[in-house]
Amino acid sequence: MSDMIGFGRRQAATDGKPDKRTLAEMLAPRDILLDVKAAGKVELLEAVGQHMEWVHGIGRELVLRGLLHREQIGSTAMGQGVAIPHARIDNLDQIRIAYLRLATPIAFDAPDDKPVEDAFIILVPKAATEVHLRILGEASQMFSDAQFRDQLHACTHPADVKLLFDTRGRALR
Repeated sequence: MSDMIGFGRRQAATDGKPDKRTLAEMLAPRDILLDVKAAGKVELLEAVGQHMEWVHGIGRELVLRGLLHREQIGSTAMGQGVAIPHARIDNLDQIRIAYLRLATPIAFDAPDDKPVEDAFIILVPKAATEVHLRILGEASQMFSDAQFRDQLHACTHPADVKLLFDTRGRALR
């Protein structure tokens, strides 16, 4: 589990101080993708790389390589249809997160063998701090709640998803 941890500092905005934002504060509506079409794990991670390149200017190959490397260590699927792929990325200036809901669930080597429908992506700078643990724990706690997952699946627009994360994030504080 400790190998899954690797959050970094948001150096550009905080001058080297740890990033204190919550997961909900880091998640922007433009990073919420619904009904993503992917035939498998690699295709999903390729879609993440493409999104990060288009929206944030982070090289898609860099993202894909980092996420695939992490998956080789062990699956980031946590069960109940959820995966939390994450990676440390060279030259990343701040934490980037995204939520993707798949149009059709895919196999992801989950511990309960259930296909993944929800993917919560976490990309962090190489220099890791305790922020990664906090955000990974917050995401795990949210997605472990069946009621949260049901509410998430009822959302039909990224703004609705964002509001749900915001509301749930405040409740966790």
